[in-house]
Amino acid sequence: MNATRRLFAPLRWRHAWRLGIATVVLLATVWLGPLAELTLPAGLFTALLLAGMVLFALAASHRLAFGIVAGCLPMLLLAIAANIKFRYLSTPLLAPDLIYYLNAEVAQTLLRYPFIIAAIVAALVLTPLLLVLLWRGDIRLAPITWPRTKRAAALAIALVILVVTLYPRGLFAGVYDKGMWEMMNDTGFVSDFIVSIRSAHVTEPSFRIADASRDNWQALAAQPARDTRRPDIVAVLEESTFNPRMLTACTSKLCDVRMLQPDADTIAHGWLNVHTWGGGTWTSEFAFLTGLPHTLFGPAGMYAPFNLAPRIRFTLPRLLDADGYRTVGIYPTDGDFMNGRDAYADYGFDAFYGGQELKLDWGATDADVFKAFERVFAVEKAKAHGKPLFVFMLTLYQHGPHMTPYKEMPAPYNHALFPGKLAPGNAPLDDWLNLNVTNYLQRLSMSDAAITQLETFLRRNDRPALLLHFGDHHPSFDGAITALAKSVPPEVPDAQYATYYMLKGFNLPIRPENYPELDIAYLGSLVLDAAGLPRDPFFTANTLLRDRCDGHQLDCRNSALRDSYRAWIFGKLGDLQ
Repeated sequence: MNATRRLFAPLRWRHAWRLGIATVVLLATVWLGPLAELTLPAGLFTALLLAGMVLFALAASHRLAFGIVAGCLPMLLLAIAANIKFRYLSTPLLAPDLIYYLNAEVAQTLLRYPFIIAAIVAALVLTPLLLVLLWRGDIRLAPITWPRTKRAAALAIALVILVVTLYPRGLFAGVYDKGMWEMMNDTGFVSDFIVSIRSAHVTEPSFRIADASRDNWQALAAQPARDTRRPDIVAVLEESTFNPRMLTACTSKLCDVRMLQPDADTIAHGWLNVHTWGGGTWTSEFAFLTGLPHTLFGPAGMYAPFNLAPRIRFTLPRLLDADGYRTVGIYPTDGDFMNGRDAYADYGFDAFYGGQELKLDWGATDADVFKAFERVFAVEKAKAHGKPLFVFMLTLYQHGPHMTPYKEMPAPYNHALFPGKLAPGNAPLDDWLNLNVTNYLQRLSMSDAAITQLETFLRRNDRPALLLHFGDHHPSFDGAITALAKSVPPEVPDAQYATYYMLKGFNLPIRPENYPELDIAYLGSLVLDAAGLPRDPFFTANTLLRDRCDGHQLDCRNSALRDSYRAWIFGKLGDLQ
């Protein structure tokens, strides 16, 4: 009792405001931190982390209000910053953002949001001021209640709590077991930031160098004689596009579009396996241009345009440049988005056109992008001086949300198309799913018409041409697409990651190739086959693995072959520099 009196003996009215601030800060941190987490384990993880920080600050400072506030502020400021970023930019604040997004372009973006600038300035000014005010004249924890031994014990307990909580393979291994894309799309702001710290470091693929010599990765079979004229190559990444026929509810004729059907010009087509779902188009760019799944490099692979593009030695644009091509990238968003301009330079493109130069933005349709392509094609033809072109471009229009009201869409998309269709559990497609699927099909019909026009343009080209277009990740329909039943052939490993690809040739001999399912990392070598072009050591090995694994990559059934391949490309060829 006497000890308690001595502990609170210094407490006077002049300390009330300090305790009030400490209480408000603690309650706000608990509200925005542990209570805001999406799962109970994540909430406990965040609560223990907060407890450890507060206990450490109290023991280290020996001050009551200051210790509470100092222990809470890191988590509170993190939660506030993550909420603001999510509110304005639709993605939470993650640790790699502090590495990859601190540049002049981000500063220019922030200037468009005065509230964010004001919040940053306020935090930089008010935080140290508050801590100084709390330190001076704060309630000191009386030595009799917190002697040195107890203080040292409190510090040790705090450190143990923090270490146990933060150990990725310990009590909260389940919290750490979260994919990077999942973290980029949910609102467990504090736990996601902590877990994402390890995602800032690229994990180099493991291999045994002895495995590289177990298989021959240098000898390609003799290729048939080809037309001596090298074709122009046009590749289109159709963002968020997949074959709607895989949805069991999609039985309307509107689910059939010409761009997904083979014809006399088709060289190869079918199911394409990608490595991302619901977003992350830049990882599909990476896989196509480098022949590598971004998932080989751990969670940091999600930031491939920043951390992998500068380190990959062999890329499709570099090879085509060596084969006498002029290589051009068309990027319909701002060239600074996801480091696009710099990444394309790292991939080896000779020319890059961003959305600002082309007057394109997030509302650009496929037809808008292809009109811009025709202008670029004419300009680059003149610059090429007779050399063939390789042009890679992205579309945007299938990017979500798919929520345009029926009344704003043309017939026959101006009403729910599947009111009686069934989803898993024999539940009818609800209004939300009907709206999203109908939006998707309407936009797909526009893509179909635009692809037809692009084919017509290439047929009129003055040299042979190859056209590759392929889907990216599935649209998420705000997560609701997982409620739609899907039907795919047994050779397709996971319907969630299955899209499509179509490779056509114009004014050149057609030699069909067929794979039950093809990994996106093989599209480059497939194009090289169709064009009859020589290839470097990496794309030689890539072609051999494609044929030996029958189009599969990460899920190749021959694990020994896959291990030998990785030892060859990373150990012998040094593809990751």
